[in-house]
Amino acid sequence: MAGKREENPAGSSNNLRGDVLRVLGVLKVATVEQIQQISAPHMSYRHTDKEKPSERKQARTASHLGALSDLRKHGLAENGGKIPGGDTLRNLTPMGLKAAARELGRPVGEMGDPARGAGRTGASHPMTVNEAVLALLRPKPDLSQLANEPADVLAAAQAAVDAPTGLGTIASYATEVALPATGTWANPGKGGAQADIVITAPENGVPLLFVEIDNCFESAQVLAAKIDKYMRFCQRKVKDTGGKERPMWRTRWWVPDGRRGDQPHPPLLLVFNRIGPRNPNTVIAQLAELTERHWKGTAYDGGFHMYDGKLPIVVTSMKQLKEHGPAGAVFRRFGRPHNQTLLEAIGNPRREAHDARKQAEYAARQREHQEELRRIAAQHRAEREARRPVCAGCGTRFTDERWKAIEPTGWGTPRDTHPHLCDDCKQRAITVERQAAQAGPEQQEHDQAVPEQKAGGTWLSRFRG
Repeated sequence: MAGKREENPAGSSNNLRGDVLRVLGVLKVATVEQIQQISAPHMSYRHTDKEKPSERKQARTASHLGALSDLRKHGLAENGGKIPGGDTLRNLTPMGLKAAARELGRPVGEMGDPARGAGRTGASHPMTVNEAVLALLRPKPDLSQLANEPADVLAAAQAAVDAPTGLGTIASYATEVALPATGTWANPGKGGAQADIVITAPENGVPLLFVEIDNCFESAQVLAAKIDKYMRFCQRKVKDTGGKERPMWRTRWWVPDGRRGDQPHPPLLLVFNRIGPRNPNTVIAQLAELTERHWKGTAYDGGFHMYDGKLPIVVTSMKQLKEHGPAGAVFRRFGRPHNQTLLEAIGNPRREAHDARKQAEYAARQREHQEELRRIAAQHRAEREARRPVCAGCGTRFTDERWKAIEPTGWGTPRDTHPHLCDDCKQRAITVERQAAQAGPEQQEHDQAVPEQKAGGTWLSRFRG
């Protein structure tokens, strides 16, 4: 125990240090409170008996502060400055990123660069990215860790548990991901984009989603230029190990193949956080017009659109995202008039409804066809039964085998000897005929003998007389 204490003076556990590595490996830079909210959300409902918010916050984050202290001792983590509220930012060192890669099960080359120096400018953008991750992830507290808390605290935690779930786990997220339009994954060239967040949560219906965060400082034209870069990346094709050409993004992420004629690029979610001077509503309207060629689909008579080779663009506000999460109808896809849930916005519900109707109609026609076939088959069976021969001996109907046996099968085939009798009656008739045939010669001898006896008797009587 003493040895472990010397190795980790703050006394943190392996699991706790692993949680910190995973969170910082994804977010790159974060406050200790953000780390706690993601890795141990139940702690947000503890220490409510303390009077001051600062005391409650310190108590909730104490264990993670200890883990960070031990990680710093090993050269895996470091402090990265402060944000305007006074909280200290934490980030990993290059060695810490390698350790985080092991915890997340990712190649080191996908971890990006350390976020050193982020706190020098206040880290407003990284903090907004972290808020978006929390809003999309929506970590659920473990109620078993809150058994001794007051009733009102348990009720609040229960409400969080009962609320709609978020997307994936922290391992489903990556931040500051280069999307190279030229160059390689490891060495991106010019003209590519950098996604603020990439989400891979196929278990929640989101196999791949790019997220761009805007603090309302950038114009629609600047954002349109970013979307051009996303489009260039999505359109880029490379040869895989088998020499087959395929989209570059498919060499890193798995997404189910769309149907022929409707294979859009991975969707892009724009989250507007209104802290800058620009009005997001104005920017969104301008942005939709500037990027129409990228997202506008082809209309079909069924009342839906197909988006083959298009980039689905969805927008929402940070305020709505934090309040409602992915399950809330707070997402507006360019080209659609109403807000939808995230899954509806990145999907194609009208086409799916059209397909469902067509499938239902096809199924109904199939049922009608099968019913007609059953009716015809029943009619044929009834007509066949009406034609089934009846035994002339006992009056029973022929079996299928007996009926088949009496039907002519071809030239030279001998006909049945008793076509009007069933099997049983035929066997009895054959037996009688055989008996009669065997009795025939004896009867003939008897019939011949009787006249001779009669004639002789007459002669003898005359002789005697």
